[in-house]
Amino acid sequence: MEGIKVNALMLRAVDYGENDKILTLLTAEAGKLSAGIKGVKKAGAKLRFAAQPFCFAEYILARRGDRYTVTQASENESFYDLRTDINKFYAASAVCEGANALTFEGDDCSEVFTFAVRALSEICNGDESDALIKFFLSTLSAVGYGISAENCTECGNRLSGEDKLRFDMKTGTFTCYDCGDGVGTSGVTYNVLRMCSGRKYLPEFITPDGKKRALRLIREYLAYKTDAKCSSLSEYLRLCL
Repeated sequence: MEGIKVNALMLRAVDYGENDKILTLLTAEAGKLSAGIKGVKKAGAKLRFAAQPFCFAEYILARRGDRYTVTQASENESFYDLRTDINKFYAASAVCEGANALTFEGDDCSEVFTFAVRALSEICNGDESDALIKFFLSTLSAVGYGISAENCTECGNRLSGEDKLRFDMKTGTFTCYDCGDGVGTSGVTYNVLRMCSGRKYLPEFITPDGKKRALRLIREYLAYKTDAKCSSLSEYLRLCL
């Protein structure tokens, strides 16, 4: 039986049998993979922490054919504060759901792994809505679904915070309202996305409501591109903004 060592973020855990779970791990070295972990539903299980939400750890995996089993784990960071604040919990859950939806087994997921771990740290220590928007913008770009908050893609005019705009789900771009036929959106949403992607923006148009609108647009765009519903993001929007 072969063994590998990976640094991984636990994205999802599904019950298997009476005391076991199947984990979805996003790793820096081997992409995304599934691994069984035995006995972790028991109260005193040694590896119980390794199947907890947001666990970032070094996992030792035994491999038999195309199946992996967790045999050891050493925690790097538990992101414990995410479990004590309901807003941060759902924001962090949305990061894991998004990372899961936008990656596939067999692909190089090292960039998305880095973005996800960084986002969980930023959610722990700062504004979770900003961290969440930055995570999705970076990850969508890394997998080829980037959102471009630049000039109108039809006429080339500069867009502002006061404008009523459209967003094209097919191309991930903005247009003037009269130029395109995408979904209606606002200059406030556009400015929030520019801020969170490191572009110049108009500070007077950065508002909590604008962040909510930006996350709603990202949720719809993610669903359009992947069919993922991202229920944690919907719950975060319901509760927190």
